[in-house]
Amino acid sequence: MYFNLHVMYIGIVFANGESWKEMRRFAITTLRDFGMGKRIAEDKILEECIHLIQIFEKHEGKPVDTTRPLNYATSNIISSIVYGSRFEYTDPRFQNMVRRANEIIRVTGSASIQVYNMFPQLVGWVKNRQLVLRNVEMNSRDVKDLINNLRETLNAHICRGLVDCFLTRKQKDEDSCIMDSHYNEKNLIFTVTNLFGAGTDTTAATLRWGLLLMAKYPHIQDQVQEELTTVVGNRQIHVDDRKNLPYTDAVIHETQRLANIVPMAIPHKTSRDVTFQGHFIKKGTTVFPLLTSVLYDESEWETPHTFNPSHFLDKDGKFCRRDAFIPFSAGRRVCLGESLAKMELFLFFTSLLQHFRFTPPPGVTEDELDLTPAVGFTLNPSPHELCAVSR
Repeated sequence: MYFNLHVMYIGIVFANGESWKEMRRFAITTLRDFGMGKRIAEDKILEECIHLIQIFEKHEGKPVDTTRPLNYATSNIISSIVYGSRFEYTDPRFQNMVRRANEIIRVTGSASIQVYNMFPQLVGWVKNRQLVLRNVEMNSRDVKDLINNLRETLNAHICRGLVDCFLTRKQKDEDSCIMDSHYNEKNLIFTVTNLFGAGTDTTAATLRWGLLLMAKYPHIQDQVQEELTTVVGNRQIHVDDRKNLPYTDAVIHETQRLANIVPMAIPHKTSRDVTFQGHFIKKGTTVFPLLTSVLYDESEWETPHTFNPSHFLDKDGKFCRRDAFIPFSAGRRVCLGESLAKMELFLFFTSLLQHFRFTPPPGVTEDELDLTPAVGFTLNPSPHELCAVSR
């Protein structure tokens, strides 16, 4: 996904140097200000749970592809923090932005893009590159339009979301005649698109894996729902309930581990010459941390290639953390939305399991549900449908 696009080197995900440091610092601070990991974010997610549950209810237990509902729900969480408001699931622009963001991530994991990354001189032969460029351009255009709408009603004393905070800082730098400010239009557009794309695909994909695994292993779904009924009952679930739901928490963690959403983390570059396990790596070398090597490490996990929630439970059935659990990567480029993603995964997953039992479509057995991932920069489940039967 790091192919030669100059636009990729601004924003957050693929930026380097001072611009990356400033944009990452700004994003983390602002996301925290707007509730990442706090009660305000929990309230946004619980509100979105209501809309998501309604979508599943409309299908009345008939087969449904979970992709769009889950993508729309997770997109709305980051949208509400970035723009200050959510979108209706029927909004055509919102639908197109989500579709393009997912397509960018899917296509950039394709074989042709990977070949182009190794042999850029083949640029004329890589059609997928043009598709990605076109999607990036169209999403940037939509984001710019949304930013301009917010700019027209900007109040420096009342920030509705991350965009308002950025625009206010940008204006302050301009008033101070700071010529080389990182708070410029391009950085804003690509910071927003980075957050929108990253905040949608990975969390939604993990939730899709979670529901698919519940349908494939009904005995595990039984135990999750039994624990939810015992501890929470029919009331609204909250983040504070997590500590009293060790089995459910273990199932969510095991889903993240086995799903292995980002097998190759975002590319890094060595800041100095280094010798690692006897191998000399020169300064400036692009390095891909292989998260799979840890998440499936046979010396760390009892059954690394099997869905086994017991990986995160001690002998007394209490939840236990594992050092080898690093689905959000590690180091200075660890996922900046980790705490938000954890909250989303817990609240969306448990709210859905409270309301529905997920089963294979008629004519499909649990054994026939395919756990082979689709090819992409992130690993989504292969296309499938599930039945969400009201409990």
